[in-house]
Amino acid sequence: MDAKKVRLGREEALELAQAASKVIVARGKKIIEHDMKKDPPLDDDLAKGIMGPSGNLRAPTLKVGKTLLVGFHEDAYEQVMGK
Repeated sequence: MDAKKVRLGREEALELAQAASKVIVARGKKIIEHDMKKDPPLDDDLAKGIMGPSGNLRAPTLKVGKTLLVGFHEDAYEQVMGK
């Protein structure tokens, strides 16, 4: 979906993340992986990583299978999508 046309607020973004098996959040050079089945983070902690300053889901966000990838980090993209 086009993030310019469809905005996901906190509740919708959390629902999307909670439906995934794994959430990978990339911020700058840092990557944080959340195993949503074995050890899901608290909603506030998850929201800090996936929400942007506008109050909407950060872009780019990709859903690949059961993995949600938020933000851009080349290594994380390679990990999820292969080389």
